[in-house]
Formats: sequence, C-alpha cells, structure tokens
Amino acid sequence: MNLPKMLMFIGVLIFVIGFLAQFIKIGKLPGDILIKKGNTTFYFPIMTSILLSVLLSLVFYFLGKFK
Repeated sequence: MNLPKMLMFIGVLIFVIGFLAQFIKIGKLPGDILIKKGNTTFYFPIMTSILLSVLLSLVFYFLGKFK
C-alpha cells in the first residue's frame, strides 16, 4: 500500500471513529476513576483505555492477517 492511499485510509478511519464517538458514550464506564475536590477534577479512564486497547489490538490483528 503506498503512502497516499494509506493516509486516506487513516483519515477515513479517524472520521468514522469520530462520528461514532458522538453516539457511543464510551468515556463513562464503570472502573473509570473520577475524583472531585473543590475546584479540581481528576479523571483517569482506566477501563475505557483497556477497552480501546483490546479493540485496537483486534483491528490491527485482523488488518495484519488479511494483508
């Protein structure tokens, strides 16, 4: 796959993920850490990170399998 086609594929993939992110509330899963103290808020999406890692691993596994 040459560079221009790969860049177009990555752009379309980012567009689709961004479009779907509007409808899927993936950032508020059980297990995400949220600490509020006064005017300070700390948010660490640990379960969201794990879920995205698994999904991206599967996507790259299948892309590598069919390449």
